[in-house]
Amino acid sequence: MEASLMADLQRFLQDRCLSVLNLPQKGRSLFTTRDIRPGEVILSQNPYICVPNNTSSESRCDGCFKTNNLKKCSGCQVVWYCGSSCQKSEWKLHRHECKALTRLEKEKRKFVTPTIRLMIKLFIKRNLQNEKVLPITTTDNYSLVEALVSHMSEIDEQQMLLYAQMANLVNLILQFPSVDLREIAENFSKFSCNAHSICDSELRPQGIGLFPLVSIINHSCSPNAVLVFEEQMAVVRAMGNISKDSEITISYIETAGSTLTRQKSLKEQYLFHCQCARCNNVGKPHDIEESAILEGYRCSNEKCTGFLLRDPEEKGFVCQKCLLLRSKEEVKKLASDLKTVSEKAPASPSTENKQAAIELYKTMEKLQVKLYHSFSITLMRTREKLLKMLMDLEIWREALNYCRLIVPVYQRVYPATHPLIGLQFYTQGKLECQGTRRDWLVVVGGTWLKAFKLDIPKLLGETKEAVSSLIKAFDILRISHGTSTPFMKELSAKLEEARAEASYKLACIEKRL
Repeated sequence: MEASLMADLQRFLQDRCLSVLNLPQKGRSLFTTRDIRPGEVILSQNPYICVPNNTSSESRCDGCFKTNNLKKCSGCQVVWYCGSSCQKSEWKLHRHECKALTRLEKEKRKFVTPTIRLMIKLFIKRNLQNEKVLPITTTDNYSLVEALVSHMSEIDEQQMLLYAQMANLVNLILQFPSVDLREIAENFSKFSCNAHSICDSELRPQGIGLFPLVSIINHSCSPNAVLVFEEQMAVVRAMGNISKDSEITISYIETAGSTLTRQKSLKEQYLFHCQCARCNNVGKPHDIEESAILEGYRCSNEKCTGFLLRDPEEKGFVCQKCLLLRSKEEVKKLASDLKTVSEKAPASPSTENKQAAIELYKTMEKLQVKLYHSFSITLMRTREKLLKMLMDLEIWREALNYCRLIVPVYQRVYPATHPLIGLQFYTQGKLECQGTRRDWLVVVGGTWLKAFKLDIPKLLGETKEAVSSLIKAFDILRISHGTSTPFMKELSAKLEEARAEASYKLACIEKRL
């Protein structure tokens, strides 16, 4: 990076009480020069470039990533827009991309992936900034991209060949004399290590983007900050109190899993070995116990909550709480039955097949309950899928039951202020509101309560539970999401609605009885 741009960047960060230091084995790292409170914004950045995750089944607007009222660009027939406003905002860059994409045969354009588009936009923007068509700023310039680590020397031959093929395609589309094939391949490697999935407020991926400043922040499996997005802008907030001169860290991966699983994921995708405090406990008693609970088997005694470790005599697995032996044959039989059912279960069931998929996943869940510990990640993932499918079919009561089973596992595997816990409480609160409304119609419909055998204390209790869940959701999500976003305003409104509903129900029942 040019010395003047680096000096500008240091001043930019200093103004925000941040500094960049080079650490052994970690490279550039972001530190705070003051104490930071939970929920404070540490850093925010708009993407240098970004693209939506368009697929054959779903398209998004290139400007805002929304899915409604889309129309294709009449030129390239690849990019979608929701209206003239987004089209105009993207036109300075897209007019060049559009011209480049039309060089491809129409049939081949459908194979232009989001990653390929990201690379095309990267070089177009670089050229436009060099030609002063687009402005260069301290936080929006190609020099920041050049400074990103690529790990090219650690890439295997097969991956290098893939990058070379992708680089050739980009070169064919762009036809820029100044573009070097090796630089394109190296940037693909940078994407792999540095690009971020752009998610909505409920952490559902919508696109990918390059945020060179955010990429300075290193990974930890026990991070002190969280990355969320407000539309396409990346926002890093403190998850707890961060003291002066501390390194800022976020998580690059799904941290629910054993140390070995996390390290494998980081090595495969990001090409480094994590040495955070959590990973440095590998092989220690607590780490062994955690791994056995999250990824191991349950005790044969259904009432026992112990975790199992392999029997030294290779006869099976021994419960570390009650010392009961679970034979290898029993485990093998259950695992085989589970595999048979799992192979039939669709990963993304269509609407018409959703009911059949639910039955298959319920069968899977029953087998997993017999095989795995109650805090098993595998069991949790199955219940997440069941929850989603049940909600899609508006089977609210059953969905609520699964939601309540998932929350304790989230609370075990994630930090207390992790947004996933807050979002799960939000879902639970909405389901609790929905579940009581059908019963409440009986009360307000003028029918005598006893005829329907409604449990009034339970009905009021569930309404109060909805309020409690939404309060827990708000208390967590205000830290990760702030309080001023449309999503958080919607949550606040839902909480006030639930409180009003609880008061109204209590008053109605007292009057009626």
